[in-house]
Amino acid sequence: MKSALQINNEHLKELEDEAIYVMREVAAQFEKKVILFSGGKDSIVLVHLAKKAFWPARMPFSLLHIDTGHNFEETLTFRDDLARELNVELLVRYVQDSIDNGRVSEEKGINASRNKAQSVTLLDAIEELNIDVAIGGGRRDEEKARAKERFFSHRNEFGHWDPKNQRPELWNIFNGRKNVGEHFRVFPISNWTELDVWQYILNEKIKLPSLYYSHRRPVFRRNDVYLAWAPFMQLKPNEEVFEADVRCRTIGDITCTGVSLSVANTLEEVISEIAATRVTERGGRYDDRRSEAAMEDRKKVGYF
Repeated sequence: MKSALQINNEHLKELEDEAIYVMREVAAQFEKKVILFSGGKDSIVLVHLAKKAFWPARMPFSLLHIDTGHNFEETLTFRDDLARELNVELLVRYVQDSIDNGRVSEEKGINASRNKAQSVTLLDAIEELNIDVAIGGGRRDEEKARAKERFFSHRNEFGHWDPKNQRPELWNIFNGRKNVGEHFRVFPISNWTELDVWQYILNEKIKLPSLYYSHRRPVFRRNDVYLAWAPFMQLKPNEEVFEADVRCRTIGDITCTGVSLSVANTLEEVISEIAATRVTERGGRYDDRRSEAAMEDRKKVGYF
């Protein structure tokens, strides 16, 4: 049996070439371009690909981060350091401002999260900054709603996505034409798997936030998901906070980012762990458990 650490370099090179081609198409067809940067591994890989696509020139994209106010501190530090290192514009918009301005209401209760509220903040940022394309790290293997996306995903003047009305992309010909007020989301690594991403990170020696490696932190268990604990999170009477060695597979708002019990401290150990697991990458995302169509419902109204 082939080990997950035996990397097919030709396969990764094909995926890299495809992603770079998509990014260069974006640069050619659109004016105001941003990479949606969460500080997670997929958006970090996007930045790395953009750097390679336009080297030795500076990449023609700004970074846009929608800050829920409930992010991991490690993510914010990594974000700021990367923007300084690459000398790229970092645009940050805050969900708290959307709440203060009455654009969204703060969720209440035990399962309160600001994850859904990000959609409003993002759409307001797109309008404010006249963004006509936002590049995201969504992949088709992540979740059934993401599997319906094209590379170039058209959004109407309200920022809404219609999964039943998408443009054909035959022979990698991408149609970026749009009307005033509309925009596109573009997903250059659509065809990558989680394992492809990790093997590429290993191959390219890409730096990641420490959250992706085993570390000790306070956690609690809710509905078979381990969640990192923060002081603003409410606990149910039967829930207890305890310390454990954990790591993240995906990174987002603390309130919905599940963590995995793990002692994997290196990329090689992480890859071996992922290859052996039978839990999907988003299986630990608490926000996806709100309903069977949780992701698709959020995407239709402007989510990443």
